[in-house]
Amino acid sequence: MLSCHKATRLMSESQERPLSQFERLSLALHTAMCNGCRQFERQLPLIRSLAHTFARRPDTTPTNLGPQGTVDKDSS
Repeated sequence: MLSCHKATRLMSESQERPLSQFERLSLALHTAMCNGCRQFERQLPLIRSLAHTFARRPDTTPTNLGPQGTVDKDSS
């Protein structure tokens, strides 16, 4: 029986590569009994989409940071 940690890892990996027959069966058995992992599996496409959107956004990091990491208002 898979742990939830291993099950969610397999779900994530399934987005990148085909799972083996054993992995698919193990995951199916686990999700049949685990409501939390079923919820995660349903939410995974949205999580993946949001992560891709976040990664593609323009970098908005200020380039005029002062010594303490605060924005230096004098360097406009």
